[in-house]
Amino acid sequence: MSVVEPPPSPIRARISRSAWLNNLALLRRAAPHAKLLAVIKANAYGHGAIEAARSLTSADAFGVARLGEALELRAAGIWQDIVLMEGVFSDEELSHALANGLDLVVHEAAQLAMLERARTPGRRPVVWIKLDTGMGRLGFAPEALPGVAAQLQRIAAVGEIRVMTHFARADEPDSPMTSRQLARFEAALGALASRPAVALANSAAILRWPRTHGDWVRAGIALYGSSPFAGESASSLGLQPVMTLETRVIALREIALGDGVGYGSTWCAQRPSRIAVLAAGYADGVPRHLPNGAPVLIEGHRVPLVGRVSMDMITVDVTDLPQAGVGSSAVLWGEGLPVDEVAAAAGTISYELLCGVTRRVSFEYR
Repeated sequence: MSVVEPPPSPIRARISRSAWLNNLALLRRAAPHAKLLAVIKANAYGHGAIEAARSLTSADAFGVARLGEALELRAAGIWQDIVLMEGVFSDEELSHALANGLDLVVHEAAQLAMLERARTPGRRPVVWIKLDTGMGRLGFAPEALPGVAAQLQRIAAVGEIRVMTHFARADEPDSPMTSRQLARFEAALGALASRPAVALANSAAILRWPRTHGDWVRAGIALYGSSPFAGESASSLGLQPVMTLETRVIALREIALGDGVGYGSTWCAQRPSRIAVLAAGYADGVPRHLPNGAPVLIEGHRVPLVGRVSMDMITVDVTDLPQAGVGSSAVLWGEGLPVDEVAAAAGTISYELLCGVTRRVSFEYR
């Protein structure tokens, strides 16, 4: 018995390769003298890591958080340089990383010990020493850099040594924190006999802190067309949305004055109202806490969300949009409706919305 391919889901994520390339080119122009590491962790921020790697072939390297993400790319035939930005967590992981030609970040002593125990691979990996200059998460203290670098230089399994850090507040152009972190980083490098290649700048720093560009920059959220700055739109920066999450109207309802809509009747009609039901819910990645009034596009027109987001459906008020009908297209975020705006309405950030799109959603790459 043959298996019939099911029709596509009514909700789909339309992914624009041209927007990816636009954003990559913009970030390269912003840091013209640096190599660019494209961060495609978390399934490329929900966009599809394999397709991201295939679309962004001109990036100088890719960055992922964990080994499994890198092995998925290798299995798909992606053989560009890949950096494990959290490093490895066991000798077994290190063995897999070396066998698959992955580059490593080290940020704690246990990872140095793993490298000392490792057998020399055919290709010695680039090892990035991560310094904690103020983020307060991963990394060696800046004053430990000379000792860590010397230890790595004695390990046969290690190739080129580079140094990196991560900014805590680069998205705040007037914050002195980034300048302090840069000063700590530069002071640490000054204790070395020779200066290695370095990487400091994330998306915000690429666009606002040219002093931090160094030899490498790491492009994350801006690569996907979202602004790294609160209160500054992606379009004003020249960024284009890569993902457009869209669905359609599956039903219309006439609601009388005073009637409620959805679980808990969190919205009640203040006038006789026409309500459109859309095939999208928190099982697709629409935040359940998205409030009444949050914007949705129906046939290119903004209408307000009304009622609580449920597992498979949301409802919007189309009383003032008579052309809306069953089958009308709806955009939840993307072209015409910035994901940053929807995220702000939900009290969160675009990263969470993009990463939260679920496997029930159909993906279409153009």
